[in-house]
Amino acid sequence: MLSAESHFNHQVPNSRGVLDAKTTGQHGLNRLKRFGAPKGILLTSFNELGLSEKLVASVTALGYTTPTPIQAKAIPLLMEGRDVIGLAQTGTGKTAAFGLPMIEMLMKHAERPANRTTRSLILAPTRELVNQIGENLRAFVKKTPLRINQVVGGASINKQQLQLEKGTDILVATPGRLLDLIARNAISLSKVTHLVLDEADQMLDLGFIHDLRKISKMVPAKRQTLLFSATMPKAIADLAGSYLTDPVKVEVTPPGKAADKVEQYVHFVGGKNDKTDLLKKSLAENPDGRAIVFLRTKHGAEKLYKHLEHVGYKVASIHGNKSQGQRERALKGFKDGEVKVLVATDVAARGIDIPAVTHVFNYDLPEVADAYVHRIGRTARAGRDGIAIAFCAPDETRLLHDIEKLMKIEIPVLSGERPEGLASPTRGSGNRGGRGNGAGNGGRRQGGERGERAHGDRPARGHREGGHREGGRRNGDFRGQRAGEFAPVERDNDLEVTSDFKRTKVEGAKAAGPRKHRGGQGRPARKAGSFAAAGQGRPAGNAGRGRKRG
Repeated sequence: MLSAESHFNHQVPNSRGVLDAKTTGQHGLNRLKRFGAPKGILLTSFNELGLSEKLVASVTALGYTTPTPIQAKAIPLLMEGRDVIGLAQTGTGKTAAFGLPMIEMLMKHAERPANRTTRSLILAPTRELVNQIGENLRAFVKKTPLRINQVVGGASINKQQLQLEKGTDILVATPGRLLDLIARNAISLSKVTHLVLDEADQMLDLGFIHDLRKISKMVPAKRQTLLFSATMPKAIADLAGSYLTDPVKVEVTPPGKAADKVEQYVHFVGGKNDKTDLLKKSLAENPDGRAIVFLRTKHGAEKLYKHLEHVGYKVASIHGNKSQGQRERALKGFKDGEVKVLVATDVAARGIDIPAVTHVFNYDLPEVADAYVHRIGRTARAGRDGIAIAFCAPDETRLLHDIEKLMKIEIPVLSGERPEGLASPTRGSGNRGGRGNGAGNGGRRQGGERGERAHGDRPARGHREGGHREGGRRNGDFRGQRAGEFAPVERDNDLEVTSDFKRTKVEGAKAAGPRKHRGGQGRPARKAGSFAAAGQGRPAGNAGRGRKRG
């Protein structure tokens, strides 16, 4: 409800088409209270969204005066108790969109939570995102008695169990660690009234669907459920159909569309050495910038990190082989400005909310086009501008084609030539690739009719052709080991080393086990002195015959 005394600002187009702030008078205030905002006018205060004066004061004290589009659309619906599907890119204020109405409703029913229970549950795919959400929510509830806890893998489960002992108002968790704590009877979900699935598309990509189904059976059927996602594949629609009741869809950015202020460019290169040289050149040309460099694999990320560190860059890396403490120190250094370049894999970079990021480099193009949208969403946050630069090797043209097809743009070329087989996608409205200033459009674009994929059809999301790569074979964690090779790349699951990740079994795939030898008891140990002398052949009784397979 609007207070009768509070006059707030709204924006109206002036004669030049620019939105100017205007203050309502009492008559205009009463009219807005009765009929809402006229078409084309954007309300720009938290007061009219149904939040209490106390919570609005807390938000204003943090420097937030104008709701983002996702906040302006979602908060009133959530205050009415509706289930909501929110489609918005990262950096659009989703945490406040679901967090503020949740806090408001919890404060209205301020009963103390029972021991080992939580009143609301927020699920997110990664440790970094859980920590980011928890940090933001704590800022909103500073002057309230609400208790917020967060639980993730890679941290002490015993310490987390103690934190949950006295009851929780808002629990932020990764699915795997939450199930571990439930198995220990450290937490019950029987009192949950609000359930939030944040970055739902990423949770499905990481194989959390089975964990989500288990958790959904543990929360009461009578609850408010919110699902937020940057993209809307069929799997998300199916998930929403089974989790949400009569949901309202709120969409502020079409799926596959990047933030409006991101300039995108691509370098066509011959190989990894060219990528590294161009990356260092770009970093040298922007010494005051702050950049995130994305690679597909942990091995590749660590190798590039060590090289950049060796040549003198202030660099850090985050990926699945890093401990929780190492990740937190790297992110803190990057946030504080001590680190200028952060080398990361997709999963590890989820939840990075640092407005100062000026550049995103796609050193390796992602296997899944949606991941590109998530990557470049790390820049141009909080209304700032940003630049996204991709490096495309000859064996990555199919991946670039998929990205441009998803985004309905043709990314401007900075260097190299667009391959003739790379067809131009159908352009969409309002989603630019770049502004075209400077030398950014120096490359030559070639069109032509769209043909079939040069590399054949893509495998289904989440599965690789040819089954699993087992130990003992050539390392599949690093591309480009042989010239012209398109190595099969498994998703770089940074959560695999923690209890947050449970690898999904592939139907028909056999679990790897010890190699059998004759009686099935493993290879017998050799006795001392049993090796034949140099130059001595096999015993006569076994000469010329291959080893018998047991």
